[in-house]
Amino acid sequence: CNFFSMTETPEEYTVMVDEEGFKELLPSDFLQVGDATWLVLSVLSSGCSSISTQTVGVTKIAKSVIAPLAENNVSVLMLSTYQTDFILVREQDLSVVIHTLAAEFSIFKDINGELVQVDHGDASNGFLKLKNGSPTVHPVQIPHNKFCILTLDPETLPAIATTLIEVLFYSHNTPKDGQDRNSIKFFAFSLIEGYISIVMDTETQKKFPSDLLLTSSSEELWHMVRIGGQPLGFDECGIVAQIAEPLATKDISAYYISTFNFDHALVPEEDINKVVEVLHKRQESSR
Repeated sequence: CNFFSMTETPEEYTVMVDEEGFKELLPSDFLQVGDATWLVLSVLSSGCSSISTQTVGVTKIAKSVIAPLAENNVSVLMLSTYQTDFILVREQDLSVVIHTLAAEFSIFKDINGELVQVDHGDASNGFLKLKNGSPTVHPVQIPHNKFCILTLDPETLPAIATTLIEVLFYSHNTPKDGQDRNSIKFFAFSLIEGYISIVMDTETQKKFPSDLLLTSSSEELWHMVRIGGQPLGFDECGIVAQIAEPLATKDISAYYISTFNFDHALVPEEDINKVVEVLHKRQESSR
């Protein structure tokens, strides 16, 4: 399995896994599987590797990738990691995706570890999906807790395995007196192409050995913007764009993680007031 991600939210666990990993999952009545197969896209800045040493978040590709796909009615899921950003699109939409992005990007397909350029003539021949009116502007929630975006040397993963399992599966306590009830339970772990990425709040971070978890030199903290007042589903288009585009206009970085029911953006702590203002204006303009 080369692509594995598990995200815990108050509602559920969301697992994104490649076909090899999916075959290893045991059948279960508790496992709800999405009704579509998704393909993973990553935008390469150098043309040689999808993994970079420094991430800038989904806002870098908001106008060149996210917005055009939304305009052509392509639904996307996002998974930002410490190393890069992945865009998941339905397999059935691939021809539209290729046609939409061909003018801006050279598009390659990974075949047995080798990048092979895609023939744009095999795309949708210009017949794009019709856009169905204006997208719904969803409400957002900004929990009080602060988050860290971290990575880990894969060789040290066994040293935190017990803590990782405890945090993911055995720490479902209700808030105690004095604890902030406006905080949110959120933990994301991914192991993709040999690279580990972890998102957790600062209280959870205290449970892990500090000498094993790595973060940026600035050690910046992040606030969460949770999108959706009710489950979003997979069919609606433009959800990522309505968050990423306004933030990109203001040069605000954002990590973005889609889950089975809701979306989550992480923005730098120092930018949270600007984010609140930007999203408030977005909400007002939609009325």
